[in-house]
Amino acid sequence: MPNQDTKLKLAAVLEELDMSRSAFYRMVARGKGPRTLKLPNGQLRVRRSDLDAWWSAQEQSTAA
Repeated sequence: MPNQDTKLKLAAVLEELDMSRSAFYRMVARGKGPRTLKLPNGQLRVRRSDLDAWWSAQEQSTAA
């Protein structure tokens, strides 16, 4: 089982979401995406736990 504090690279997140990089950046800019971490070199990471929580929130919002 993966560690919930694992930091995923953007490529892995995009693959899981089946989304383009530009669409992901737009979603995050609107405050609709998972929480991201910005590294000192400018790269983004997403905690596994944050992505899972975001997925859960999406499922709940479509069920309402």
